[in-house]
Amino acid sequence: MRRFTLVLAGVALLTLAPAPAPALQTKDGKTAAVAPPSVNGLDEFVMSVMKEWHVPGLALGVIKNGQLALAKGYGLRDVESKLPVTPRTLMAIGSNSKSFTVTVLGMLVDEKKLDWDKPVRTWLPDFQLWDQFATREMTPRDLVTHRSGLPRHDALWYGRSFTRKELYQRLRYLEPSASFRTRYQYQNLMFMTAGYLEEQVTGRSWDDLIKERIFTPLGMTRSNTSVTESPKSDDFAYPYGWRDSTLVKLPFRNIDAIGPAGSINSSIEDMLKYIQFRMDQGMAGGRQLLSKENERQIQSPQMIAGGPSESEELGFSTYGLGLGVTTYRGHKLVSHGGGIDGFISAMSWLPADKLGVMVLTNFGGNNPVPNIVARNVYDRFLGLDQVDWVGRTRKQQEEGRARQEKMRQEREAERKPGTSPSHELAAYAGSYEHPGYGRVTIQPAGSDLELTLDKFVVKLKHFHYDVFEMTDPGNTVPLSGRVAFLTNKKGEVDRVGIPLEPNVSDILFSRVSP
Repeated sequence: MRRFTLVLAGVALLTLAPAPAPALQTKDGKTAAVAPPSVNGLDEFVMSVMKEWHVPGLALGVIKNGQLALAKGYGLRDVESKLPVTPRTLMAIGSNSKSFTVTVLGMLVDEKKLDWDKPVRTWLPDFQLWDQFATREMTPRDLVTHRSGLPRHDALWYGRSFTRKELYQRLRYLEPSASFRTRYQYQNLMFMTAGYLEEQVTGRSWDDLIKERIFTPLGMTRSNTSVTESPKSDDFAYPYGWRDSTLVKLPFRNIDAIGPAGSINSSIEDMLKYIQFRMDQGMAGGRQLLSKENERQIQSPQMIAGGPSESEELGFSTYGLGLGVTTYRGHKLVSHGGGIDGFISAMSWLPADKLGVMVLTNFGGNNPVPNIVARNVYDRFLGLDQVDWVGRTRKQQEEGRARQEKMRQEREAERKPGTSPSHELAAYAGSYEHPGYGRVTIQPAGSDLELTLDKFVVKLKHFHYDVFEMTDPGNTVPLSGRVAFLTNKKGEVDRVGIPLEPNVSDILFSRVSP
């Protein structure tokens, strides 16, 4: 079998070769054909896109007509030890966790313990958002369709130390950027709230509910709900990223607090069972785990998620309950993506064609490979001409980089030359607090300032007047933009505005005693 080697400046970084697919059994006990004629050349295609986008490891699974069609690992799950990816390899699935949370909601609706369309405050009387109308009218359906009116506000949870309950209690201090139910805005905290709701209704943790109601009946024996569990496995992938033209191993990102929105880790073998469960309309092992009616709602459009696609092969974008719903080359497509530090995944299926695809990778950041591979697999299994998704993606990314550079130049041109801070640097130092986002500390650092938010530390370099720019030469901290210090009538620095959520005004922190 042909082998590819990633090379940088003449140095071989790693070898990409597909791990041999095992003789896997279908549910009728027969061995499935692993490489039908439609996938001839697929190995070379997968390895070529992995090479272009620096992806060290990838797992690919395909299920067709209720039988396993393909399950393979490519590249390495551990670059340093040269351990290969296999169909058993555990990787983070990120936001593909969302439909698991929705599944439990649906089960509770089936049991009459919840109702999709009654206010959340029916079960959580202390539920409160910034907007009082949304507070009063928000339903479980609204929680999982990205129409709360809130933008992402991810800086509230990403890399933070708040518990799930504390995140829930701080929702009331988050400014919305749209009216309730008027606009699709991707929102992780509402899915966290859906998981918290499930916990309060059942008296069980979200993690236990996922294991008991989904993992166990589906036979997803390797899957877990916390990244702390994956390294205990005999076959798991390390996360990687690309920095300074070098592949680097990243630390695992613990997101247990926001778990219902994205903390599940799984394998290709397990995820294909989950996809089959969805295509079988909520049935697994001869049992109807979720009613067909609720499964139908989950896979049906609930919210317009965007305008027509720029690609004629992709239909109008809509969102169901925790899943995207559109078409691919005229075939209904249900899908979702997921990403967290060092991992990107793509889950999808064509219900009418009884064809499902799962792609896992252990490379984060700017990684379009899972979607490229999934679409290529669909082209092959549908017997259609292969769309040049590689060329199109390459062009889109080049255009995106050009736009970013233009924006950078425009922002730099806003600088007012010859200005200086109105105070000595020590006057800006201190602790500042926001009722939702918590506390930041600022202190002098040589000729600059330094801002600390939980474990994140960034330099503040003077931009103009009392405005400083967050800089992180190592590109390891997800904080960027300009902070503005404000003064009271006495001329004392008493507030600082930080752009933690770009779709609303700067988050205003007020000075507090240390």
